[in-house]
Amino acid sequence: MYLPTKYKCDIGEAMHSKNEWGKLNKVIVGHAHNATVPEIDISLRHINYADVKDELTIPAGKYPQIVVDEANEDLTTFVDFLEKEGVDVVRPDITDCNYYNYCPRDSVIVYKDKAIATPMPLRARRNEYQAYERHLENIHPYDIMRSDELYNPNCLGDREVLALTEHEPAFDAANVIRANDDLLYLVSNSGNKSGANLLQSIVDAKVHLLEDVYSYMHIDSTVAFLREGLMLLNPSRVKSIDMMPKAFRNWDYIMCPEPVDIGFYAPYQNSSPWISMNLFSVNKDLVALEEHQVPLQQELEKYGIECAMLPMRHAATLGGCFHCVTLDLDRDDD
Repeated sequence: MYLPTKYKCDIGEAMHSKNEWGKLNKVIVGHAHNATVPEIDISLRHINYADVKDELTIPAGKYPQIVVDEANEDLTTFVDFLEKEGVDVVRPDITDCNYYNYCPRDSVIVYKDKAIATPMPLRARRNEYQAYERHLENIHPYDIMRSDELYNPNCLGDREVLALTEHEPAFDAANVIRANDDLLYLVSNSGNKSGANLLQSIVDAKVHLLEDVYSYMHIDSTVAFLREGLMLLNPSRVKSIDMMPKAFRNWDYIMCPEPVDIGFYAPYQNSSPWISMNLFSVNKDLVALEEHQVPLQQELEKYGIECAMLPMRHAATLGGCFHCVTLDLDRDDD
């Protein structure tokens, strides 16, 4: 496979990252090349389209080229910003994948010096981590078979019923955010409790469950850790601090203002307008934020957090904003 020069880097470089806010030194930023909606199967039907009555209305195949091109333009702008901040940025391999390599956050957790390729419940994403593995030292793939019994038939037509049973461990890496010795794990359609138990057996940190808050997918449009003792919460889901695990109830928190809806390229909607709170910390005083989210910018600035307002036109279309499209490889511990 031909790999453009701009995506090349050395193999086997050191990693260390155990929180969401320490000074960022090195990161993977995804790309939208060959982004695809896979053909419908039992996993996609249950996880992404449980409430769709007619399977024929579900799009499949490559995303429109305008979406790919504009998403890549915005990612380039983001990379330029990170590099000006002194961050070493590397990119995934360009592969003819079954899904995409737009969201490195979804398939791999970096905790301390270990990279964990998680057992993703969507079958089309089973090997997605391979696009990143040459950038990862000490990678541990947990490639557990996704059997038909993993998918809960009772979820079809009912968004309140979780898509996954406990038949085997399954979770996306983006169900997890890190706060040094504590990890927060969202139980949802993309992560079951068995997955949390598997993660607990791998890491030397405490895994805390966040349950009955948000059933659809990932955690990072629901809770964002900004620095030690301060987090951003989605008030439509986390309606009270008492809904958080006990370890986080003494943290200060910001209730995210109503997001500015940036829309999506119909019929490809993979996120709600709350994807706009999916910010990414360069350090505890600087975040990348979608450029239209001025109300959130104003709230963050009250806490001394500067916001780099950057475009991400297809965040809702492709299902990922700045936290999703990154995988931090090296951060300072602070």
